[in-house]
Amino acid sequence: MSAKKNNVLPGFGLALGYTLVYLSVLVLIPLGGLVLKSTALTFAQFWDIATTERALAAYRVTFGASALAAVINAFFGLIVAWVLVRYDFPGKRLIDSFVDLPFALPTAVAGITLATLYSTNGWIGKYLEPLGLKVAYTPLGIVVALTFIGLPFVVRTLQPVIEDIEPEVEEAAATLGASRWQTFRRIIFPAIFPALLTGFALSFSRAVGEYGSVIFIAGNMPLISEITPLLIISKLEQYDYVGATALAVVMLGISFVLLLAINGLQWWAANRHNNRNTGGEQ
Repeated sequence: MSAKKNNVLPGFGLALGYTLVYLSVLVLIPLGGLVLKSTALTFAQFWDIATTERALAAYRVTFGASALAAVINAFFGLIVAWVLVRYDFPGKRLIDSFVDLPFALPTAVAGITLATLYSTNGWIGKYLEPLGLKVAYTPLGIVVALTFIGLPFVVRTLQPVIEDIEPEVEEAAATLGASRWQTFRRIIFPAIFPALLTGFALSFSRAVGEYGSVIFIAGNMPLISEITPLLIISKLEQYDYVGATALAVVMLGISFVLLLAINGLQWWAANRHNNRNTGGEQ
């Protein structure tokens, strides 16, 4: 007879029930209410609100800047995570703590700080202005703000995965004649790719809904540097609750499709890596 497993947490039925109730109260019911509110509009009315020129421009700015910021974070976040895991240097703990600064810093404070630094007279902006680079109050400023708030997601997701990769694997590859690029491309990257996709997805989803840090540096000009969350807030201030709900439902739908695609790609990459490992062991 098999021994009965002793678990610290309650049984599966109770734990699953608590999980479903908790997620329903926090996630499913609010999202369901959002969709239900939008049903007050006919499809033609919903379409007219969701496809206005101002709304389409806001979608492009929001998702375009979020995707670009997530790509930047994926590239530089990988470098930061690699350095923090593989190298020892003075001030390492301090730099590691700086990674979490966007988590602790209020988003409004981050937006004001970035706008001050990158403005024409700012510490950084005054050097970029002669080069023809204007960051504050432009779409580029939105990318900077979204990159700032999304970096920790990539770094913290990659760090434990990189720690699990034994340095001996790289040494073995070098012994067999592999170059550094071949070692990275064939051994390191396949192992960290699912985690990198997870960090990208977290950074992207965080950026899509960001509001506080963006409005202070974006300029908020309709059709140019206005994000969709700001457009939704504007409609709420005008007591246009149905219009705000319609835009929120569009954002929800697009975000869900994009995240589903990213998770599908992550699942495919993880299965491919596991199959490679299994085949290698056989």
